[in-house]
Amino acid sequence: MELLLKTIRTYIPLSPDDEEVVRRLFKRKIFRQGEHFLEAGSTCRYVGFIESGLVRYYTVNGEDEKTYYFSKEGAFICDNESFLPQQPSDRNIQALETTVVYMIGYRNLQQLYRELKHGERFGRLVIEQVFIAAIRQITSMYNDPPEVRYQEFLAVYSDIGQRIPQYFIASYIGVKPPSLSRIRKRLAGKR
Repeated sequence: MELLLKTIRTYIPLSPDDEEVVRRLFKRKIFRQGEHFLEAGSTCRYVGFIESGLVRYYTVNGEDEKTYYFSKEGAFICDNESFLPQQPSDRNIQALETTVVYMIGYRNLQQLYRELKHGERFGRLVIEQVFIAAIRQITSMYNDPPEVRYQEFLAVYSDIGQRIPQYFIASYIGVKPPSLSRIRKRLAGKR
C-alpha cells in the first residue's frame, strides 16, 4: 500500500487521517497471469492501482483482438467509460503476469473524494491525465506512421517492453507481427 500512498501524494498532500481513509477503502487483490480485472460485457465496478505487475487493455471484434493500452506498477487502471456511468463495457483489462492491485469500488471512491481533505482535487487531476493520454493516443493513431508509434511505445514503455509479447506490441501500434519485425529491423539498422 505504500506505493499507492506515495502515488496519491504526487497529486495531493495526505495527512495521517487521510492515509487511514485510503487504507480503509482500498482492498488488495492478486490477479494471476491471464485473469481479467474487467471482461467485456461486464460493468467496471472498480478503479485499481497496480502495486506490482502489468495489464493490457484490449477489445475483441470477431476474431480480431486489438490491444490499445498497457499499465504497470504505479498506475491506476479502470475503464472510465464503463465505471463512471456504471454501464457495461466493451473492453477487457487482463493481467499479463501476476499482478497485485489495490481496488476501490464506485461508492467507496465517492466516499474517498468526500473524506480526503483534497479528495475532489485528486480525482480531477487523475482524470485529467487519463484524458490527455487518450487524446495523445488517438491523435497518434490518426497522424503517425507505425514506425513513429513504435518509437513512442519504446519511449513510454521502455522498462516493460521485454515483459510484453511482441504480438501485443504489434497490435498496440496498429500493425501485424511481421510488420513490427520489419520496423524493428529498420530501426536497429539506423543505430
